[in-house]
Amino acid sequence: MADTAVVAAAPAAADVPAGQEHKYQFSIVMSCGGCSGAVERVLKKLEGVKSYEVSLDSQTATVIAEDSLPYEKVLKTIAKTGKKVTKGEADGEEKSVEVPKDE
Repeated sequence: MADTAVVAAAPAAADVPAGQEHKYQFSIVMSCGGCSGAVERVLKKLEGVKSYEVSLDSQTATVIAEDSLPYEKVLKTIAKTGKKVTKGEADGEEKSVEVPKDE
């Protein structure tokens, strides 16, 4: 079983006009393949995710998302797996990893 999963369902970034997508990066505490698998499963189901890469080795997840999918929703979805997110970035800018409360 590979420690990194890459799923691409979108054209290359160069083919997408600027402002049409976001790149979100997360550092996540994952101790086993089940942990990374849980993160992969929730990202796979999240509407607006164009592609993602989850790496157990580097403890990271990178998500390419449609413009309509906010960083906070991706963060909240990953947090629902019970994994701790220690760092987050949206389009190269560091963001809070505090999970937004349900309203």
